[in-house]
Amino acid sequence: MTAAVTEAGRTPHPDISPTPVPLFERVAIVFFVVGPIVAVLCAVPFFWGWGLGWTDVAIFAFLYPLNAIGITVGYHRHFTHGSFKAKRWLRIVLAILGGQSMQGSVVRWVADHRRHHKYADQEGDPHSPWAYGPGVWGLTKGLFHAHMGWLFNKHRSSRKRFCPDLLADRDIRFLSLNPVYAVIVLSTFAVPMALGGLLTQSWHGAVTALFWAGFLRVFAGDHVTFSINSICHVFGGEDFATRDHSRNVWWLAIPSFGESWHNLHHADPTSARHGVLKGQIDISARVIWLFEKLGWAWDVRWPDEQRLATRRVS
Repeated sequence: MTAAVTEAGRTPHPDISPTPVPLFERVAIVFFVVGPIVAVLCAVPFFWGWGLGWTDVAIFAFLYPLNAIGITVGYHRHFTHGSFKAKRWLRIVLAILGGQSMQGSVVRWVADHRRHHKYADQEGDPHSPWAYGPGVWGLTKGLFHAHMGWLFNKHRSSRKRFCPDLLADRDIRFLSLNPVYAVIVLSTFAVPMALGGLLTQSWHGAVTALFWAGFLRVFAGDHVTFSINSICHVFGGEDFATRDHSRNVWWLAIPSFGESWHNLHHADPTSARHGVLKGQIDISARVIWLFEKLGWAWDVRWPDEQRLATRRVS
C-alpha cells in the first residue's frame, strides 16, 4: 500500500475533497495537536511552581468521561455507524461533547472515519499505519502517520461524499460550522477554568484547573483516540476475521471506553458493543444501554451471536 496523501502532480483520490483545508484550519490543527504536547513538557516545572490539587483531579475526572462519551458514543457509534437512534436533544449534546475533545467537528470526523472503514489499511485509508509498508522503518513512519501525522495533510475526506445524511441535518450542520465549532472548542477550556475558580474561589484554582483539567485532559483524550488508529492496527490480538489489520488492545480498553476492542468493530462496524467476549470491558456500550433504558435511544444494534460465531477466528 502507498501513502494516501495527495502529492503535487497527482490526481487527488476520488474520496478526498478537491478543496484543500483552509490555512487557518491547518494552523489550528497544529496548535491543537502540538499545544497539549508542549503543555505536557511544561508539566513538571508547572507542578512544582503551581501545584496540583484535588480540585484539579476532580474536575479532570468529571470532564474526561463526558468528552470521551462524546467521541465514542456520539461521534463514533451514533453519528458514524448508526449503532442506535437518539432523541434530537441527545444528538446535539453528544455532538457538543465530542467537539470539546478538539478532534474536529462532527461532520469532519465522521467523513474521515467512514472513509477509513471503506479503505481500511488499503490505498485511500486516511490514517493506516501500513501506509509506508512493513519493516521497522516503514512501520515507524506509518505509526506516526496513523497516530497524528495524517492530521497535517492539507486535504481531507469529502464531506459531501461521506456525510450527506449529516449535512442534511440542520442541527449537526450548524454545529459543524467553523465559527460555531470554535465556540465549542473555547468552551473546553472555559468550563474547567470556571469550575476551578468557583470551587476554590481563587484565580490560582482557575489557572491550575485550566492546565490540568483543560490542556492535559485534551492531550490525554486525543492521544487515546489517536492510539486506536495507530496501535490498534499493528499490535494486539485478533478474535474475528477482517480484511484489515484491526486488533484488540486490552490495556487501552478503560481509557478508550471500549474502543480498543477494535478487531470486533471492524468485523461488525455497526455493532453498538465492541467488547463482546468475556472480560472485555466496554464502558461506551453500557452508556448506550443506559440511554436505551431511559428511552433516550432506540433501535440499538446489539451484537448478534450467530453473526459473531461465523466471524470468529478458529
